[in-house]
Amino acid sequence: MKEPLNVPITEALAGLERYDAILDARSPAEHAEDRLPGALSTPVLDDEERARIGTLHKQSPFEARRLGAALVARNIAGLLETVLAERPPSFRPLVYCWRGGNRSGALATVLARVGWRTSVLEGGYREYRRQVLAELAERPRRFRFVVLAGRTGSGKSAILQRLAALGAQVLDLEAIAHHRGSVLGPLPQSPQPSQRQFDSRIWSALRGFDAERPVYVESESKKVGERHVPDALIETMRASGCLRIEAPADVRCRLLLDEYRHFVDDPALLLRQLDLLRPLHGHAKIVAWSQLATTGRWEEFVTAMLDEHYDPAYDRSIVRNFGRITQAPTVVLEGADDPTIERTAREIIERVGL
Repeated sequence: MKEPLNVPITEALAGLERYDAILDARSPAEHAEDRLPGALSTPVLDDEERARIGTLHKQSPFEARRLGAALVARNIAGLLETVLAERPPSFRPLVYCWRGGNRSGALATVLARVGWRTSVLEGGYREYRRQVLAELAERPRRFRFVVLAGRTGSGKSAILQRLAALGAQVLDLEAIAHHRGSVLGPLPQSPQPSQRQFDSRIWSALRGFDAERPVYVESESKKVGERHVPDALIETMRASGCLRIEAPADVRCRLLLDEYRHFVDDPALLLRQLDLLRPLHGHAKIVAWSQLATTGRWEEFVTAMLDEHYDPAYDRSIVRNFGRITQAPTVVLEGADDPTIERTAREIIERVGL
């Protein structure tokens, strides 16, 4: 093939697996913010070059095109000598940029001239983003969600992970958001994805689900950390049937200490997060909680946080946001060990199905 083939967004997304690689010709920063599923970063302009060409274009479009062409040619040569060096003659890439214009066109033209069967995504990332938002406004309503609801530390996340391992369809919003959904939820060395990437990951997960089977999800808030759950998804979740997960106090304490081990290892990190609760609970209570943590009285600290912060907040919000919880059957997690968590997950599957 001597010329690239332009592919509409719906056709491309219906068969992404037929491409050997999806090549993102945008800058690394654009790629990092969000990208098509599985896309490789193959920039024809890096971040600094893109900014430089944009500034020059305001002064002289001709000079911007001339310099841009030189930079793009040099960068494509580098890609051919590195990332694309070992690709066979049968290689079939899909190339895109922001709007399916100059950057993807330049890369695709060279790849097609090499002899590779090259396609270009019409409308580029911008059209992909539109498609994601359109589907997120409609697709969640196709599924029957089963909402695991329960107080903090009742093992919902651990059960979701085990359900997934057993073959159930699981939408783990906290894993997707890199956040555990509370003021103590940020994960060390694991920043949250951008909102666009959060949306894309949810969209990608939903596209892989079978509408004839249940989808298990946790009773999340409208926000997971700083990321907003799409409106149609949260509305569908809140209208769905629930399972109430309960666990004894000692099990909740052990699960939380395991899950938040980074705070035990670094109490100073915990104290910074606790300070965010000062407007809600006052100075004296924050000091009392902090003293429990800094003196290593971790079980007392967890019990105090559950009794004085997490449980009251949960009890106020759950009925308001997940009205069907009042009729929900209860599943009790009797222990924090792996066999008990697996046994509980299997019990849920027996009740609800895969």
